[in-house]
Amino acid sequence: MCGIVGYIGPRPAAGLLIEGLKRLEYRGYDSSGIAVVNGDGLKIFKAAGKLTQLEQLLDGRLPHGTIGIGHTRWATHGAPNTPNAHPHTDQSGRIACIHNGIIENAGAIRTALKQRGHTFKSETDTEVLAHLVGEFYQGNLEEAVAMALGDVDGAYGLAFVCSDEPNVLVAARKGSPLLVGVGEGEWFVASDASPLLQYTRSVVYLDDGEMAVLTRDGYRIRNLQKARISKPVSQIEWDLATIERGGYDHFMLKEIFEQAESVENTLRGHLLEDEGTARVTGLNMTDDELKQVQRIVITACGTSWHSALIGEYMLEEMARIPVEVEYASEFRYRNPVVDERTLVIGISQSGETADTLAAIREAKHRGARTIGLVNVVGSTIAREVDGGIYLHAGPEVGVASTKAFTSQVAALALVTLRLARLRNLSILQGRQFIQALKLIPAQIQQILGRAHEVKAIADRFVHHNNALYLGRGVNFPVALEGALKLKEISYIHAEGYPAAEMKHGPIALIDENMPVVFIAPRDAVYQKILSNIEEVKARRGQVIALVNECDGQVDRLADVCFEIPETLDLLTPLLTVVPLQLFSYYVAVRRGCNVDQPRNLAKSVTVE
Repeated sequence: MCGIVGYIGPRPAAGLLIEGLKRLEYRGYDSSGIAVVNGDGLKIFKAAGKLTQLEQLLDGRLPHGTIGIGHTRWATHGAPNTPNAHPHTDQSGRIACIHNGIIENAGAIRTALKQRGHTFKSETDTEVLAHLVGEFYQGNLEEAVAMALGDVDGAYGLAFVCSDEPNVLVAARKGSPLLVGVGEGEWFVASDASPLLQYTRSVVYLDDGEMAVLTRDGYRIRNLQKARISKPVSQIEWDLATIERGGYDHFMLKEIFEQAESVENTLRGHLLEDEGTARVTGLNMTDDELKQVQRIVITACGTSWHSALIGEYMLEEMARIPVEVEYASEFRYRNPVVDERTLVIGISQSGETADTLAAIREAKHRGARTIGLVNVVGSTIAREVDGGIYLHAGPEVGVASTKAFTSQVAALALVTLRLARLRNLSILQGRQFIQALKLIPAQIQQILGRAHEVKAIADRFVHHNNALYLGRGVNFPVALEGALKLKEISYIHAEGYPAAEMKHGPIALIDENMPVVFIAPRDAVYQKILSNIEEVKARRGQVIALVNECDGQVDRLADVCFEIPETLDLLTPLLTVVPLQLFSYYVAVRRGCNVDQPRNLAKSVTVE
């Protein structure tokens, strides 16, 4: 989860590292630190808390030097305090290390090193690794890192500098994202491209088991066995402006308001209205191969798992293919039934989610065809799947995912349409689905234009500490997603349920202090959800309802209604989720929460 940035070149490193960490802070913000090598040795500064604490510690007095590494942390081993902050050093204090991931055998290595006289200043697995590299160091940092990594188990994105070698930066990757930025006479390493964009758009993505050695003269890639590896240089398509707030108070609000455009970007170029189908050449599967798919497994985590559930409804309803949705974190630890007739779809905004990546690798090992729905070009999942669809939603900086969710649903609609037309969907039905999809961006914009109405609802309910979210059919996953958003950024306890399940336990919670959010468009289960609203009102619950325009029946029952435009039943999640995102945002702001960096969370979950 942590953010890594490193630099070697002609510029002063410290300021560049601090600015880079600001762009990476969404990956973790428990503590931060930098290490700079100069003529006076290794200069390390670190502080607990957000990056502003480190800036206050430095107070503008940046260490000189043109090579260094920086880190912003999401705590795994050890509390988020200054001793546990990165960078960590070896026993001699000459080698500094920053790390994203978990060294699984750190306990055994720590014990062995203690027996050999090592003393440790932190509780972290990273310091253990730094000490191990120090043990192997004999004047060559590159070889010491390679030898140490041969002894460790786990996941890592790493960067090292050494006071004895002021012209060398070594980085390595296994299971955690890392890339090399290629500039004009300067080189970078980072967890993602955001810290590099003002200097270069040329990057090289490292794969598992690879090391990068950066010097004043260039860079080279190798594996742990010393074999040189030739890697292509990729170009980043987006620019710095896309990761700035652009006048919005928070990234999350900006990203909510970008959804009309981001959904349109996901759909662009894929819809073939005359044929009533979708062009999805990125799946790298012929029509015959798609027809041979007998079963689909969708695997994901968090918000992506909720979009996967919507995909299940779409695929089974339209394409008549059996679909299972699996938590990626559980998929790899049981004995899943997948084979060459199974299509496994992995969904991840970052393309680096550790559990989803492991699930995809397990599926491939068992002979399944894999496709990925990811937002980050060049990410690990995007490179390892057999095919897929890039979301093209643009960078998502806010930790709580918003525009990625709607783009994931839109991408699943494309996959559904293609498969359905190959099976049982008529061309007229396909055209109708496409016509409805093409209206979605404008309908999202219509909802966003009434954000002030959602803010008024949030103001009314901001003081409640619990909430239920209820939906039926394809809007049950939206209830889950709405509840998750409220939990993530406002710290209000909220639960999502299928509306009918309320009677099987949760109804005991309902009284005059329990807001209940109903997702109640006029769809195939409309009459059923009316009955559920009656049950809540009979117990004095407060009802917030998402309804279609001119819905007098729900309006008669609910305390508050918010109207959404009408669309096809299967596409309603693309609309119903937007006011729920806004509701969570406005509640969190009113409660004084940091909506972009909610406590204990990080954007990219690269550890189990």
